Amino acid sequence: MDRFDRIFDLHKLLSASRHPVPRQRIEQELECSRATAKRIIEAMRLYLNAPIKYDRQRNGYCYDPEEGEMFELPGVWFNASELFALLSVQQLLSEVHPGLLERQLSPLKERIDELLKAQHAGGNELNSRIRILRAASRPAGESFQAVAGAVARQKRLLIDHYNRSRDETIRREISPLRLVHYRDNWYLDAWCHLREGLRTFSLDVISRATPTEEPARLISESTLDDYYTSAYGIFSGDPKETAVLRFTPQRARWIAAEQWHPRQQSRWLDDGSYELSIPYSQSPELISDILKQGPDVEVMAPASLRREVIQRLLKMNEIYQ
Repeated sequence: MDRFDRIFDLHKLLSASRHPVPRQRIEQELECSRATAKRIIEAMRLYLNAPIKYDRQRNGYCYDPEEGEMFELPGVWFNASELFALLSVQQLLSEVHPGLLERQLSPLKERIDELLKAQHAGGNELNSRIRILRAASRPAGESFQAVAGAVARQKRLLIDHYNRSRDETIRREISPLRLVHYRDNWYLDAWCHLREGLRTFSLDVISRATPTEEPARLISESTLDDYYTSAYGIFSGDPKETAVLRFTPQRARWIAAEQWHPRQQSRWLDDGSYELSIPYSQSPELISDILKQGPDVEVMAPASLRREVIQRLLKMNEIYQ
């Protein structure tokens, strides 16, 4: 624990206590010697004008109540671990999509760096200690700022949305509800006024987003969670089937520790294999994840999902024959 951390912790200790705090407890909480505790107290008095007094009758330290208002540390005060956490989040955002929020986050990063340097914590070195790998990520698109602003302001948007399956672009009016970062890509949960229902849009295929002053249609958090987490994958909706997947004993060592869906059911079988049951509405994303497991998984049910996987495997076999 460094000096700034100890000042921060001593302030919290004195502010929270209704009675003078004994020196022994200060040493214990600050994990320091008697001499160090005395130096911290003197530094707070000298440099921060902290009204710390020693109560001889109760043999402890406290903030002097005669000073009037409760003493607070000047400015924004973080200990080293909190600053590292903030810088880690900033680094995460910059690495996930470089330049996405660079203009907005730059002042925060500079301020954090200054605070870390003041505490001799070496903020610049932290960036080299964080490695974030992205896989199959797509750019968030030029409309990210407009979409994020509309979400915050709770205003409707006019968007030009490209549908890859049908190879067409459709103009829609939507009420943006929340941004979702899923598998290294950005999506928007929204109410589509064209289709009169909840929809999920991939931000990378929104070519234009025009904000309006029309209030968005608001949907409760519980309704959104029920709709979007009830079935498997990003494009969920109400579940229509339950996939039953059986993994080999070898692969089960990894799968048993994974969460494929919040409402999944699982069980170990006598031969050491592992059975996972997942509710789903649309099969493409689920089939893609099943095929990634290769020969280590078998679709047990429903029969329709099993047939779809078989058809994919037969087409793959035709390519490689």
